[in-house]
Amino acid sequence: MLVKVLMLGDVAGSPGMSALFLGLQGLIKKYKVDLCVVNGENAAGGFGISEEDYYNMKRYGADVITSGNHIWQKNEIFPLLDSKEDLLRPLNYPKGVIGHGVCTLKKNGVTYSVISLQGRVDMPVTDCPFKSVKETVEKLKKTSDVILVDFHAESSLEKEAMGFFLDGSVSAVVGTHTHVQTLDEKILPKGTGYISDLGLTGVHSGVIGSKPEISIERQLTQLPMKSEISDEAGEIQGVLLTIDSESGKCVEIVRI
Repeated sequence: MLVKVLMLGDVAGSPGMSALFLGLQGLIKKYKVDLCVVNGENAAGGFGISEEDYYNMKRYGADVITSGNHIWQKNEIFPLLDSKEDLLRPLNYPKGVIGHGVCTLKKNGVTYSVISLQGRVDMPVTDCPFKSVKETVEKLKKTSDVILVDFHAESSLEKEAMGFFLDGSVSAVVGTHTHVQTLDEKILPKGTGYISDLGLTGVHSGVIGSKPEISIERQLTQLPMKSEISDEAGEIQGVLLTIDSESGKCVEIVRI
């Protein structure tokens, strides 16, 4: 059976949340989406996710919410990281850290597993994502029809390496974090759908969703100025994957 999976790039601030409110249900209906995965780590003003953001994303149509290094910005989300299996922090944090790195759920007879993973190149220190995900995937393959990986990383080299590392053992490896959608969507030789970055669900006329003047000032002065989300209309970016649930292979990947 062919299933449709929608995976969306980092939701940045209120413009990104508004874009989900206005557009996500329409996309789900238009493309007959079976599963929707949204990266929500920047929903709260660009840094972290609030409890309200989590519940709103679920209402708008997200089945699973992935994240990255900014998931720790809002203390209020910590209890939900433990209690909500569909709200993920990266898998490759040390043992004992709160939260879940994997969510497994069943919809319409198909078992999906979603893994949130974080890179190490120019990113905060974590355990090795390659070693962490390999062991987890081997376990999931015994019970899951479709396995999806959100690899939250800075380096395209690291992301592409992960794609080939997992090719044939997962249905898709999609990159997040840079907020710039790449044009390299493809199906890898052994059947894994891949894109280096899903892009940004937020404002596209700014600097990765933020006000340009602050970003320029930071470059000119090298002062650690905090980015601010632009106050403009946002748009949704991501990919639509068509996956054969019997083989677990991706048969089509289209940018949204």
